[in-house]
Amino acid sequence: MPKSQNSSTPHSLNYRMPAEFSPHEGTFLGWPHELTDWPGKFAAIPWAFAEIVRHLARVERVFLLVENAPAESRVKAILKKSHVNLDALQFLRIPTDRGWMRDSGPICVTNNSGGIAFNHFLFNGWAKYPNHKKDAQAVTRANKTLRRKIFLPTHDGRRVVLEGGSIDVNGRGTLLTTEECLQSRVQERNPGFKKGDYEELFRDYLGVTNVLWLKSGIAGDDTHGHVDDLSRFTDPTTVVTIVEENPCDANHAALQENLSLLKSMKDQDGRPLRVATLPMPAPVFFNAQRLPASYANFYIANKLVLVPVFNDPNDRVALNTLAKLFPDREIVPIYCRDLVLGLGTIHCMTQQLPASP
Repeated sequence: MPKSQNSSTPHSLNYRMPAEFSPHEGTFLGWPHELTDWPGKFAAIPWAFAEIVRHLARVERVFLLVENAPAESRVKAILKKSHVNLDALQFLRIPTDRGWMRDSGPICVTNNSGGIAFNHFLFNGWAKYPNHKKDAQAVTRANKTLRRKIFLPTHDGRRVVLEGGSIDVNGRGTLLTTEECLQSRVQERNPGFKKGDYEELFRDYLGVTNVLWLKSGIAGDDTHGHVDDLSRFTDPTTVVTIVEENPCDANHAALQENLSLLKSMKDQDGRPLRVATLPMPAPVFFNAQRLPASYANFYIANKLVLVPVFNDPNDRVALNTLAKLFPDREIVPIYCRDLVLGLGTIHCMTQQLPASP
């Protein structure tokens, strides 16, 4: 097994994080099993996951985490009924607490020599949930099979907590994140870290030279401000961001502030960003709880984009907008009104493994 690289950072070895729209070797997914994440609705969730796996398996490899051998057999039966191409799957028998791979999976970097390495950041259950110890070991356990170089990110001698949903990159040196997630003392990931600490960390481990700080996330977001429900790069110079037109909605002011900030921001070369907008669906509630339903939580795979939809009139607006932004990819709507009860949808559950450059 490869040794962890502690003496050198990815940046010093010419690694950087590629954009999600760059080619993938595959996608990590964790099969759902925690019933309390979808109270009263869990029966529908495996079939919704199977539909996501079915589409991904058409265009790239899927690395699917399952609890054990019996779970693998049960999952295969569901996937066969859903007409999934099982030849495109690699099962990894790794116990998880929840398995939201965007946040507990590896944040991958590549170099021009064709190397692919895993950044294994600490995962602490979004600084909220005590049952996260299995998820925190997912990268280590997966790498017993995948055998990639691993970096253990540190800053000022401390291991660093970071979730993939809190960042988005254009692959050229620019990164999006939010102050609410990384600077608030609510659900504080790395106590005492200032913006400068994160910017140094992003340079050293992701090859980022330009950090764009948005303000607040959306209502109902259990992570306290993940950017992947807000604003996403669709190409090296374009960001799509969500807006709420209803001035009485809890999201209106915060999303307008983020939109205004993006319009004033520049990329790593000092050029203004091209900014497109997505609407919000009407608020989605379950048992008086507002859920983080957002079209920005799409996932960019090889040849297609999986887009959450909510049986809302704005579904069509969002799909048409993304079709214009991704003219060379198939736009695939995935019904997520049940999935979002778990407080995340498609982007939250996936983590890309980039292809070798």
